[in-house]
Amino acid sequence: MRIIIYILQIAVALGLLNVWLLRFNQRTAYRGGNANSMQEEFAAYGLPAWFVYLIGALKIGSALALIVGIWFPVLVLPAAGLISVLMVGALSMHIKIHDSLKKSLPALGMLALSLGICWGVLR
Repeated sequence: MRIIIYILQIAVALGLLNVWLLRFNQRTAYRGGNANSMQEEFAAYGLPAWFVYLIGALKIGSALALIVGIWFPVLVLPAAGLISVLMVGALSMHIKIHDSLKKSLPALGMLALSLGICWGVLR
């Protein structure tokens, strides 16, 4: 069971790092509204520009904590819990601007994986 949790930790961490470090300024099929970058996406949600960097820091920090959590398990539950909360926020933003279900799927998937990590740690 522990190996499955490790795999989920790595999958969630790499997914977040990909979005926030590699695709930050790229258009994807999953960006909210008609946004071409992360800044435009947050603007489409009606959020202030500084919020992009706050959420980014929380997501990148949590992703790194999931990776380091392989050696320091005490980090895993807080990181996965925070990611779960952030994904609920992401889903609510997609709903707020009436995005299609397709645009919400990555956040929904990350939420499911993060909750799976929480469940596995608490089990």
